[in-house]
Amino acid sequence: MNRLLLVVLLLLPLPALALPQAEPVPGGVAILPLATDGSNSAPQVTFNGVRVLVTRDGAQWLAVIGIPLDTPPGEHSVHVQQGSRAQTLSLQVSDKVYATQYLTLKNKRQVNPTAEDLARIRSETRAIKAALAHWSESATVATSFIAPVDGRRSSPFGLRRYFNDQPRKPHSGLDIAAAQGTPVMAPAAGTVISTGDYFFNGNTVFIDHGQGLVTMYCHLSRIDVQPDQQLSQGEALGAAGMSGRATGPHLHWGVSLNQALVDPSLFLPLITSQHLTPAADIE
Repeated sequence: MNRLLLVVLLLLPLPALALPQAEPVPGGVAILPLATDGSNSAPQVTFNGVRVLVTRDGAQWLAVIGIPLDTPPGEHSVHVQQGSRAQTLSLQVSDKVYATQYLTLKNKRQVNPTAEDLARIRSETRAIKAALAHWSESATVATSFIAPVDGRRSSPFGLRRYFNDQPRKPHSGLDIAAAQGTPVMAPAAGTVISTGDYFFNGNTVFIDHGQGLVTMYCHLSRIDVQPDQQLSQGEALGAAGMSGRATGPHLHWGVSLNQALVDPSLFLPLITSQHLTPAADIE
């Protein structure tokens, strides 16, 4: 290589690290720069007692923090430990009002489950929480996602929902309308944690991307992967469908960061509002 060209290349700035969009609100993501002791060892960061994803952008360590939907607005503490050095940082969470959605379900059991259904749901909830709480050590974590399926974003994250006029938990993922059988792809490289067929979520896949970043894919018509299988970005994991509690074929995509379900759209390139089209597909 020409010596002058080599010098020019070495002087060029490194590309910025691809990070999710920072939106420090309930259900959002905060990105905090960390002051460290100058060593190459990564700081350990916790928020609400849960470990947080830490990544490096050049010489700067960053904490990428998922904020639970039930977090009250105001000042919160983030704890940082690096070697013998400990510090507490302030995280200011702003308020955000999410829209309300009213849906009517013909299957009454999906609104008021039977005692047998509730026993199944409790067992499944434990399994789902365990998958979303999965942690694996990883020096690098891919946080630049592609959409897992092509389609309009039919129900955004955070909707306050009423099923048959009965209040339920806010919508904890992003619904993407897609025809039955449309391939669903891994938005970034990862390893399959587990799969299952759940009362509400239907056929579901969980993928570990490292350091507490876990993605979830619900209502699949079929599952094409196995636990512990490694996936590349864009590799198919199943197909869109309407298994579980759903009124039409779509993908419910969830993103969990330090055990907080956050808005998946923050991990995607920015889109304009006209691409968001309300629809009745759930969950």
